[in-house]
Amino acid sequence: MKHLKALFLILALSLLLSGCGEGSSVSIAPEPPEVSSEPASISGPDAVPEPAGSSATGSDMPVTAVADLSQKPDGVSQVFLKRDTDGTGGGFTGLMSLMAENGEPFYKTADAPHGLIGSGDVVLLFFNCQWAERGGTNTDLIKSVALAVAGHPEGFSGEIVVADNGQGEGSLDHSNANSLDRDQSVLDVVNELKSHGVKISGYLWDDIMNISVGEFSDGDDSDGYVVSGSVSDSARLAVSYAKFTTEYGTKISFKNGVWDGSAYDSEALRVINMPVLKSHATYMCTAAVKNYMGAPSLNLSASAGGSPHNSVGLGGMGEMMAATRRPVLNVLDMIHIGSRSGPRVSYSDATARNMVAASTDPFALDYWAVKNVLLPAAEEAGNRNLSRMSPDSAEPGSFGYWMNLSLAELQKAGFNDFVFEEDKILLVE
Repeated sequence: MKHLKALFLILALSLLLSGCGEGSSVSIAPEPPEVSSEPASISGPDAVPEPAGSSATGSDMPVTAVADLSQKPDGVSQVFLKRDTDGTGGGFTGLMSLMAENGEPFYKTADAPHGLIGSGDVVLLFFNCQWAERGGTNTDLIKSVALAVAGHPEGFSGEIVVADNGQGEGSLDHSNANSLDRDQSVLDVVNELKSHGVKISGYLWDDIMNISVGEFSDGDDSDGYVVSGSVSDSARLAVSYAKFTTEYGTKISFKNGVWDGSAYDSEALRVINMPVLKSHATYMCTAAVKNYMGAPSLNLSASAGGSPHNSVGLGGMGEMMAATRRPVLNVLDMIHIGSRSGPRVSYSDATARNMVAASTDPFALDYWAVKNVLLPAAEEAGNRNLSRMSPDSAEPGSFGYWMNLSLAELQKAGFNDFVFEEDKILLVE
């Protein structure tokens, strides 16, 4: 019931945002009416109509699902899929419903203590800011996820931060954005939600990518990047990560969590990884795992002897996750994908697929999305790198090759709950 009430609050806020002019106020009723236990029907400007002949899950494809997480086989990761969405409200709330129905609730509540997002958490929406047009994360989707966080059924007293490092090419304010309204940048989303009382801010890590700093615990309050003093033998990476203070005064270390002046609270920082699915000129495919290229400072790590970009093909993004923090959820933008060339994707080169997928396992998500969405589109587009784009390829330099090296880096660090095999992935839609 709390989950359905939260969906009601999200829809109410979304509808009011779409209808309120400048200077309007938003008032949300504290207690929505009782909702049927049947699947919710979402209407209004943020809704996406279900295709004709679809089932209650929004698809006429067969649905493989489990009643709760305890029934999911060991060693299997779930990938949740929503079709026919443009990134607005109905898409992500549909994913949230699938997650809740299948043992992986989005909200952490008294009734769901194993949920992902608590009412007082600091939630970092880690997106792709580097590219304009279809190369960056869809801003309608970012808005939908932010609204979902702010609509926590127990009330949201935490904070939302939208951040990324475009390695000197990033922006929070692309004028030619990836959204229904091509003028709607990430900064526009942040400012709109903020004007309606959501505690949210944006931080472009490009602005601090060349500033080397110590941790808060070392007495250094400056914003910048903390750089590892060593270079790994396998991935040849010098790990670095952002450490900064938000406009609300919250002190965040991407590795260690939220600093309260005397100690870190690692669990209070919840990272939602929000990439876009694309082909890549060097590494063949980019999605959830490759999105961690936005976590280090390219310049500072390279100066320390371990370039993050060069490390990707050696498993460096897996090492970044293991050495800093893993996302609690990965939300993959497949509304428009880059099937022909990437990572830069223009409006004209993009392929519309109108899908969004989510998983707590970035490797399972990437495997399924590349094999079932990107590869078929790339073949249609005449992409000549099909064999090297395959997640099943073991050829050095291929997507499958470096993804398996990345997974091995996590396993070396003791993280064994991610999978990159087709028969260990359970699709739920």
